[in-house]
Amino acid sequence: MSLKHAVLGLLAEAPASGYDLMKLFDASLANVWPATQSQVYGELGKITTAGLAEVAAHGPRGRKEYAITDDGLTELRHWLTEVEPSSRTRDDALLRVFFLGVLTPLEARTYLLQLEEAAGRDRAEYAHIEKSAEWDDEMISVYGRIALEYGLRMSAMEQEWARWAAEEITGARARKASDLAEEHRPQAE
Repeated sequence: MSLKHAVLGLLAEAPASGYDLMKLFDASLANVWPATQSQVYGELGKITTAGLAEVAAHGPRGRKEYAITDDGLTELRHWLTEVEPSSRTRDDALLRVFFLGVLTPLEARTYLLQLEEAAGRDRAEYAHIEKSAEWDDEMISVYGRIALEYGLRMSAMEQEWARWAAEEITGARARKASDLAEEHRPQAE
C-alpha cells in the first residue's frame, strides 16, 4: 500500500490539507508513484479513519489540515524499515524486446529507438525538475533530490541501452535468430 505510505510520508514532514498534499504529490512524487486527486483524498480518509492521521486544524470553506499521529509515524517507520520493497516484476516495454525477432530488423530497430527517445524525454523532464525545483533543507527536498538522481541515472542508462540494442539488431546473430524463427513459422497458403 505505497499510496498510504506516501501520504503518511508527506504528513511526517508537516501537517497539510488535501489540496496541499496534492500539490506536494504533483511536485515531488508524481514521477515515482502517480496518484489522482480522488486517490489521495480517498487515502487521506482511510488513514484518518484508521487513526494514522488526524484533523489538526480547520480553515475557511471547510478546509481541513491533517497531521500524522504517533500510530501513523510508527506505521511509516515500520514500512520503511521492515517491509521488503516490492520489485518491479512486469515491464511491458522490455517484454516486447524478447519478441522483436517477429518483426523486420527495421521495425525492431525503430521500436528500440522509440524507447531511446522516450528515455530521453524522461531524462529531460527530470533535468527540468532538477533545475526548476526550489531545493531547500526540508526532508522532501533533500530525499526527493536523491530520488530524482535515480531517475536521471536510470533514464540515461535506458537511453544508452536502447541505442546499443538498436545496433545489435543489425548484427549477424540477430539476423540469424530472425531467419530461424521465420523457418519455424507456418507458411500461409
